[in-house]
Amino acid sequence: MKGLHCMKAAWVYEMKFSFRSFNHHYSTLILSILFIICALNVGYTQTSRDSVAIPNVWTDSSTGHTIVRLSRRYGDNTSFYFHNNPFIRSADGSSDWMLYYGSIGQERQLFVVDLATQKSTQLTYQTLPMTGEIVARKHREALYQCGDTVFATQIDTHITRVLYIYPDSIHGTITTLNADETLLAGTFNTGDAEQSIIKQYPLKSQFFKRIYEAHIPHFLFIIDLQSKSLKVIHRENEWTNHVQFSPTDPNCLMYCHEGPWEKVDRIWIIDVRDGAPRLMHKRTMVNEIAGHEFWAPDGTTIWFDLQMPKSENFFLAGVSLATGREVRYRHQRNEWSIHYNTIPEQTLFCGDGADSAHVAHGKDASWIYLFHPNGDHFSAERLVNMKNHHYQLEPNVHFSPDGKWIIFRSNMFGPTNVFAVKL
Repeated sequence: MKGLHCMKAAWVYEMKFSFRSFNHHYSTLILSILFIICALNVGYTQTSRDSVAIPNVWTDSSTGHTIVRLSRRYGDNTSFYFHNNPFIRSADGSSDWMLYYGSIGQERQLFVVDLATQKSTQLTYQTLPMTGEIVARKHREALYQCGDTVFATQIDTHITRVLYIYPDSIHGTITTLNADETLLAGTFNTGDAEQSIIKQYPLKSQFFKRIYEAHIPHFLFIIDLQSKSLKVIHRENEWTNHVQFSPTDPNCLMYCHEGPWEKVDRIWIIDVRDGAPRLMHKRTMVNEIAGHEFWAPDGTTIWFDLQMPKSENFFLAGVSLATGREVRYRHQRNEWSIHYNTIPEQTLFCGDGADSAHVAHGKDASWIYLFHPNGDHFSAERLVNMKNHHYQLEPNVHFSPDGKWIIFRSNMFGPTNVFAVKL
C-alpha cells in the first residue's frame, strides 16, 4: 500500500503543475477533487507523459463490479492464452501467483505477480525473442523457447537452465507440458512453405485459408526431458495446432486440425505411447463449426465452442473422454465469446465477449461474461464493459485459483494490461 500511495502522490503532484494557467479559484477546486479521489483509495498509474492514466482500481459503472489492474508497470503486459494455466502458489503457500509477459523496449520478458498485493517481479532476462507459456508447478519453473533452445527458469531463484536444443533439421515449437512434467509436446512442419505464406500474407484473414489449403506436412512430437530425446508420434498433411496435454493424464495429448472451422473435423486426442488418434466431435451438418477447445481442470471433459450452423445457433459444448457423451449449453448471439473457461467443478463458466466483426456478429457483445448453467442453456451476467477494447487483441479469460475473480487482458486504456474483475 505504501507504493500505491506514493504513486497517487506523484500523480497529484504532476497534475498540480498542469493547472498553472488556471486562476487560483479553479486550480484549488480541481486539486481538491483530486485529493478527494485519493482519499477514496482510487489508485492510478501514469503509463507515460503522452498517455492517459490507467486506474489501478475502479468500479464498472455498467455492472457495479470491481476491477483491479494486476500489471502495474510500464509498457504492454499480456496474460497467457486462455487454455494455458498461468498460476502457481507462492513457495510458502500464502498466496497465489500468476505469470505474464511484459514488454521491455522492443523485447518481452516473463514476470510473476502476487495476486493479493499486485507486486510484480521480473523473472527472465533473455536477449532473444521468447515463445511459450508453460508453468511447471511441480518443479516451480517457467518453460519457454528462444530460437532452437528450450529453457526453464526457476520461479523462486530465477536460475535458468537449458532443457533441450533442437537438431538443425527440425524447427519445432513446444506448446505444452504433461501432467507429471516428464514430456513436452509441440509441432513442426517441413520446409519453409508455411512461413513463406505468412510472410507474403501477414494478416490472419489472409494466411489462414491459404495454409489450410496448402496441406503442408505437419509432425506432432514429444520431447522426453530425462533422455533429452525427440520422438515424432503423428504425421499428417493437415495444419496441426493447439497442442494441449491433459492436466491429469500424462499420456493423453489433444491437438486440432486448424483451418476454416466449417471444413475441418477439428478436435482430436492421441495416446503418446501408441499414437492412435481419436476424433472427439464429428460435424453433423453443413457449416457446423467446433473450436477453441480446452481441457476441464480434472481432465474428464474437453469443452469447445459449437455452432450449429455457423453464426446462427451458439453453444458451449463438453465431450466426455470416458463415454463420448456431449453436454451443450445454449446462449444468445450477444453472449457468444471468442474464448471460454471454467472452474474445477465445471459449474461456472466465463467468456471474453467479442465485437460485431467476429463470427456471431453480435451488436452488443463486448463484455466479460459470467455464465451460470441453467438446464440446457446459460444464464449470463455481464461483468466488464469492453466497449473501449479493440478485439484484435483477444482478452483470453481465466478464473483465478480461488474462483473469486476473472482475469483478462485489455487495451481499453491504450497499452495492453492484465486486469481482474471481482465476481
